[in-house]
Amino acid sequence: MKEAAWLSLLRCPGIGPRRQRALLEKCGSAAACFGLRHAELPAAAQEWLRRSPEEGLMAADWQWLENPEQDLCTWLDDDYPPLLREIDDPPMALFLRGQRARLRDPLFAIVGSRTPSPVGAATARAFAEELGSSGLVIVSGLALGIDTAAHQGALASGTLAVLGNGIDLIYPRENLSLAREILQQGLIVSEQLPGTRIHRGLFPRRNRLISGMSLGTLVVEAAESSGSLITARLALEQGREVFAIPGSIHSPLSRGPHRLIREGAKLVETARDVLEELGPLFAASRAQPTAQREPEDADERRVFAALGQETLSSEEIAQRCGLTLPALSSILMRMEIHGYIASCPGGRFCRLPYPA
Repeated sequence: MKEAAWLSLLRCPGIGPRRQRALLEKCGSAAACFGLRHAELPAAAQEWLRRSPEEGLMAADWQWLENPEQDLCTWLDDDYPPLLREIDDPPMALFLRGQRARLRDPLFAIVGSRTPSPVGAATARAFAEELGSSGLVIVSGLALGIDTAAHQGALASGTLAVLGNGIDLIYPRENLSLAREILQQGLIVSEQLPGTRIHRGLFPRRNRLISGMSLGTLVVEAAESSGSLITARLALEQGREVFAIPGSIHSPLSRGPHRLIREGAKLVETARDVLEELGPLFAASRAQPTAQREPEDADERRVFAALGQETLSSEEIAQRCGLTLPALSSILMRMEIHGYIASCPGGRFCRLPYPA
């Protein structure tokens, strides 16, 4: 079965996501990786892959496989989040509970302090509700505080919770009832294998998924040492937009957002500020790719094909197309004028769904 092969491949000792991806490209599927000799891999990995996939599974894996309410989105699936493919170390698979269709929706992260002020929590809840009603699915980490408020605000429109532990454990336990509510319209996601328990080292990895699958990240309240600032900096490294809500200069919880604003984050006061800044990137993420018309010019078609459903920098496009940056610049200008593409936040470009 596909899931058993994937679980065993993910547990294979001595190889990480990059080698797993190379194996998939070589063999074509997770199941096809087994029963073969892979001389290029460490000895432990070779031994593991010579066996059948089922031999490597643990009790937690079998429990997960027997649960019909849980699912797996793999690197080879069409609904793997496209923005997540762009980060430096994307996971090979995501474990899911809830409404899988949310992976296809435009995602936006809201994060902040675990001990917010009442005003901060209310602000996060209000932003999540308005952004959700505008078509964004709100992503957060199911932590106490701002994460909880963001999920609560987006329950009606659908929200996505990213866990730092295995999908078979809800943490913190105080949010167990909230997790059940999320499953009605939203989705719970983890890259960690079933049975993975909580430890601090997994939270930064969780944070890179929150920012990596999202069009942008909003920080509501955060101290200067907050993990939310890690999420925001990861978003910047990933070429995403970062937004911050200012607060009182006397509040320690304002120092994180104020620091981000000094470093270049967008200061926002309303949800409309976020939507206006996301602009064409949000519009393109909501569009169906079948509604697009290709350019007639050969060079423009190359650029159009290179973009696919991603948002790329001019350097990335030039590398994919084998063009110099000066030559590409004029092509991008023509395509933008004719309505095939749009400039997006972070100096990137994306296709437009309905070219003129």
